[in-house]
Amino acid sequence: MTTPVSPPALFEISIQSAAEARIPPQENVLEERFLHKLFLLTHVPARWNNWQLAAVLLLATAVSWLAWQALVGSLAVAAAALYLPFAAGDWLLFWWLPHSRRSFGPIGPQLVATTVPRVLAVVIAALIGGFSGAVGALLVLTALQLFGSGVYLWGALHEPFALALTEQDARATRWPANASPLRLLHLSDLHVERLTPRESRLLQLVAEARPEIIVITGDYLNLSYVDDPIARAEVRKVLEKLSAPLGVYAILGSPPVDPRNTTPSLFDGLTNIRLLRDEVAVLSLADGRRLSLLGLDCEHDLESDASAFKRLVELTPIDSMRLLLYHSPELMPLVQHHGIDLYLCGHTHGGQFRVPGYGAILTSSVTGKRYEMGRYQENGTTLYISRGIGLEGLSAPRMRLLCPPEIILFSVTGG
Repeated sequence: MTTPVSPPALFEISIQSAAEARIPPQENVLEERFLHKLFLLTHVPARWNNWQLAAVLLLATAVSWLAWQALVGSLAVAAAALYLPFAAGDWLLFWWLPHSRRSFGPIGPQLVATTVPRVLAVVIAALIGGFSGAVGALLVLTALQLFGSGVYLWGALHEPFALALTEQDARATRWPANASPLRLLHLSDLHVERLTPRESRLLQLVAEARPEIIVITGDYLNLSYVDDPIARAEVRKVLEKLSAPLGVYAILGSPPVDPRNTTPSLFDGLTNIRLLRDEVAVLSLADGRRLSLLGLDCEHDLESDASAFKRLVELTPIDSMRLLLYHSPELMPLVQHHGIDLYLCGHTHGGQFRVPGYGAILTSSVTGKRYEMGRYQENGTTLYISRGIGLEGLSAPRMRLLCPPEIILFSVTGG
């Protein structure tokens, strides 16, 4: 089925959808994965009150004392006393973040998540104490706790707001080699909780980039705020300010973050954005070039998503550049064999936490670390996985480490 859309002078556009429906996706595919179950399990402390949180820190202090007493045998009280103010400082940080309108995660799960490495640091220092003595071990413990505080402060206060523009090139093999470059801007994983300095920075960068076309690859709300009316209103404030001469095109992300019964309504009345749901938008540019945007719902059911993808490929004009918009990199093993020039996605956040020499700790993708962030080139298809803009929700700490947020400006040339 082809639906003509009133065209501006710069281009003509038609929206096509397959006459045959996709294979019905299985429900709750993503919810059955390890990472989502971990988020739900570790979200339990979100309901704890201040007395319960204080009890957790006191218990961690007692564990630190016992570990030091068992491994070192002296200065255990000093080690425990050294640990406690650092842990209390973490509590203060997580309390202050929403008051400063930087992030809005629950205190309990984040405090538990940061307490575990701190107690581990006590154990490591105590093991070192077996060789260097108690005083030397205390110095090591002090250094480790100071390092931990530095990491937490950097990860919570600086890196989530260090949004930057990444510039990339891309090739449209079906376009003339002498065609003018097309400025295409890719946004992904906004994960809005409330408007913060990050969203202001985003709109500033978009304006400075002067894109001719903007594409958004899903996950508009933070997982903790999917049904929150304030968060929904805030993300609409961001979306309604996006514009480009050739239009703004969006798809849905993961079902838990972009519920199919509520997220499409975010775009109601936003005439500046076209939401593509298993549809192909074919743009015929004034100079004769054609660009096909394959907008695919991401159900994380690979059989269902693959069937829908193949139907969209069949609708794509053979002489057009083919750009796939799909939230996750999970389809890359299939996509690279179907003549797709550029495949844009997000979902992994680049891991959000990265370790030097190893990279992403977790990616929430069935492809694991095979495709975790950035650019991949396989069989003529360029895949780019955005590190995203916002932060994961539920129990995940509102932090980034060695993985700052990004938006990506592609210069698309022909030949």
